[in-house]
Amino acid sequence: MHNALDGIVIARFRLIITPITDGNDLLAGHLPAARVSYDKPAEGERVNAAIVALVRNSELDGLRKSIRMFEDRFNRRFKYPYVLLNDQNFTQEFRDGIAAITKSEVRYGVLDNDYWGYSPSVTPEGTEKKLAENKNRYLYGGSLSYRFMCRFQSGLFYKHPLLRDLDWYWRLEPDVEYYCDLDYDPFVFMRDRGIKYGFTIAPREGRRTVETLWYHTREWIKGNIELLPERSLVNWVMGTDGHYNLCHFWSNFEIVDLSLYRSAAYESYFNYLDNAQGFFYERWGDAPVHSIAATLLLEKGQIHWFEDIGYKHPGNMHCPRDPDMHSKCICDPGKAYTYRSACQSRFAKVNNMARERMLEIIRNSEQEYHLAGLTEGTD
Repeated sequence: MHNALDGIVIARFRLIITPITDGNDLLAGHLPAARVSYDKPAEGERVNAAIVALVRNSELDGLRKSIRMFEDRFNRRFKYPYVLLNDQNFTQEFRDGIAAITKSEVRYGVLDNDYWGYSPSVTPEGTEKKLAENKNRYLYGGSLSYRFMCRFQSGLFYKHPLLRDLDWYWRLEPDVEYYCDLDYDPFVFMRDRGIKYGFTIAPREGRRTVETLWYHTREWIKGNIELLPERSLVNWVMGTDGHYNLCHFWSNFEIVDLSLYRSAAYESYFNYLDNAQGFFYERWGDAPVHSIAATLLLEKGQIHWFEDIGYKHPGNMHCPRDPDMHSKCICDPGKAYTYRSACQSRFAKVNNMARERMLEIIRNSEQEYHLAGLTEGTD
């Protein structure tokens, strides 16, 4: 028994130190063929895109972890640049730490008060009062920086000089995990199929954080009907009662054709919300804002669930259970939140709704409010 084990160890040792001179030797050494092709630069066209992260200097280790997995699963082959944004100057330690983990181009940007600040409709004093009131009502209820972040991600990030000329972006955050090898380019996949918005996980939002968001959305809809398409997937976020069901695409992962956010309709919607005080006096997140806008402005065929991209953000994870998809992954589908999510299931079931039908449902819901003697603005 002892000699047999020694033989195994020696055999493994010899395999490791055997000189490798070309691709055939790699295959002869029994390394997986997928790994060989994975290290080669991918062939084919690239789109005008970047991987974008909003990050603090203190989150260096978390972002290094995310980039390491993202590079291993995808970007070592496709070589898209990273755009890293911070409300403070990046330290040299941070830059060195990122340079050590990727060979891709990295562009650094700082957010000034035009991007990292208050909505024009609120005051610092009013915000401070609301933060105190909401501190214990929900997560980040008392955080000012979280509200700056949500406002920035909702309607300002794509205007930053480092993103201004991009056509597409893929959002990345610290401390996320990617589980599946991607042997194709999701940007090209979306472009070639007319897809504008890609997501992985669709949970529900906390109701207390968006108490008046749907009311203000309905008010914007009624005043901007001409900006809306004839058909959209709005019934994914709106029930037959005309209320918001709290479903949203978890925007810590999103791949987006930025023409969506730069459209006249989205700009109008964001500006309306920015003047409605909810980013600061409530805690409107970029995820419900992006999701409501996407489903108002796009048809179902323009929104895609990347079921094959295994992904985890602290709190929820997705792992594909389809055998062909899962063969490229290192995760447990049994632990995937997505297959238990009511919103994810709803996305599979609903179809486009005509604009006139949407308006009819909204009108009926408002009449019910008035008949019941309820106050508008608290969906």
